[in-house]
Amino acid sequence: MAKLIVADDHPLFRNALINAISSTFATKATIETDSFESTCVALEQHPDTDLLLLDLHMPGNCGFLGLIQLRKNYPALPIVVISASEDLDVIRRVMAFGASAYVPKSANPLDISAALNAVIAGELWVPLRLKNQVLDIHSREAEDDLDLAARVAQLTQQQYKVLYYLTEGWLNKQIAYDLHISEATVKAHITAIFRKLGVTNRTQVVIQAQRLTLEPPVDRAMTQPH
Repeated sequence: MAKLIVADDHPLFRNALINAISSTFATKATIETDSFESTCVALEQHPDTDLLLLDLHMPGNCGFLGLIQLRKNYPALPIVVISASEDLDVIRRVMAFGASAYVPKSANPLDISAALNAVIAGELWVPLRLKNQVLDIHSREAEDDLDLAARVAQLTQQQYKVLYYLTEGWLNKQIAYDLHISEATVKAHITAIFRKLGVTNRTQVVIQAQRLTLEPPVDRAMTQPH
């Protein structure tokens, strides 16, 4: 019997997932969370967690960065990523970034059970039709993405916000206005971002950052440029 954390911000799907799991997989406890922050708190409070089921696009996850941070902080914890996406590139990256399984939200209860049992047994799992395309590929690009994600994870919260705005094509004055800081401070953040990501100009940083499918900062809804 396993202790699970089910992390998803949609209560209806979270409940449906828990019901599907309980009908085919033996659990001793299930903890529910609805954000990346609450998931981190739950992991601290429940160090004996056997499995984490993580919604890839849950608030605060910031694209792939949440997965990478969790993998770094809890290297022994099996993480099963749950996502509506069935894009092959997304699945490859998730597995390259340390997930033990990738379960599409369209999966039936038997597939979910198969995934969890495989992970508990120390195996990797993706849908059978995608197995050869995903698990047999260990590309240099995946290694580069992992290194890039580690670099982005080193950014401060304010630097991450500036980076996100850069990927959206905002000008320095627009970023300064929205973050209530001076343009000089924006430039200082950009310089720090360049240094941490190992790039020399805005075009390079945008190209690099877009590879990680960054999501909006967690503490506010994104607005349109002014």
